[in-house]
Amino acid sequence: MRTVDFSPLFRSAIGFDRLFDLAEAAQRVGEESYPPYNIERLDENRFQISVALAGFTPDEVALTLEQNVLTLEGRKNEKEGKTFLHRGISARSFKRQFTLADHVEVKGARFENGLLVVDLVREIPEAMKPRRIEINGAAPKNVTQIEAKAA
Repeated sequence: MRTVDFSPLFRSAIGFDRLFDLAEAAQRVGEESYPPYNIERLDENRFQISVALAGFTPDEVALTLEQNVLTLEGRKNEKEGKTFLHRGISARSFKRQFTLADHVEVKGARFENGLLVVDLVREIPEAMKPRRIEINGAAPKNVTQIEAKAA
């Protein structure tokens, strides 16, 4: 497989280091695909991650968020004395990480029909939302004068 070296781009891109890190992570080959998951966009600012965790209980799963990285870990408690004739339901331990974009917050998590469902919401602060800026020299009808208070 062909790999791409992004290091020349680091010299000319200021503040976009995380973007290149994500691109490099996306091209990595051989990452484990257990447990399977879906990421769904519910609307412009709401997302949902669904992870198939058949056979796991909430006590056997840990969900942590640290610096925009959501980490899901599972450890199955094996019961002694069970004899399986066929074992098709995986009971192995796992660790899966999701990198969240800036201003995306985890609103909750729940088990639903064998799936762990994690609700995410993007909440952009008012200071970062687009705003209209008046341009100097505009027609006088669009400009309002602010009177200075007498001291």
